[in-house]
Amino acid sequence: MSNVYIKNMVCNRCILVVEEILKKEKIAYTTIRLGEVEMDNELTLPQRESLRESLSAVGFELMDDKRSVTIEQIKSLLIALIYEDKLDLNINISDYLSDKLQHDYSYLSNLFSEVEGKSIEKFFIAQKIERVKELIVYNELTLSEIANLLRYSSVAHLSNQFKKVTGLTPSYFKQIKSDKRKPIDQI
Repeated sequence: MSNVYIKNMVCNRCILVVEEILKKEKIAYTTIRLGEVEMDNELTLPQRESLRESLSAVGFELMDDKRSVTIEQIKSLLIALIYEDKLDLNINISDYLSDKLQHDYSYLSNLFSEVEGKSIEKFFIAQKIERVKELIVYNELTLSEIANLLRYSSVAHLSNQFKKVTGLTPSYFKQIKSDKRKPIDQI
């Protein structure tokens, strides 16, 4: 079994795009997850280079460096966690990442901060706020429901964090909505 890791693969549409590329390239795979493709066989060098070019054409990057792979795994796990329907309210992010990646959290935290220039916590908060923006724009849930969905202890906590990150209150954001959301891959 072999895995390849892909940078900027951050949403379900990304999975569909990568799936189409793999089919076009006639590369057999077992599973596609955010940032990762699992295959039964290793890619040949020509397959790897062709895949690299095809991915690059749509804004993805095939990763070879283990540090970059680990960073993308951290990002993918956190993004997936935010978008889960039944988010575990008792999960500890450091334990979760350590368990999933089989590394000590201090190693993961130091690596992430060194490479990304911000902490895992700041990245996670930024992702949560983008999810809050998305849910506000969809206008299907109340702020209280959004706070519960994204594990905020209260609406006040969500509102304070939202204002700290965006400079706006959630209610003001809801009024203006236009062009205030960033794509996940640009955070």
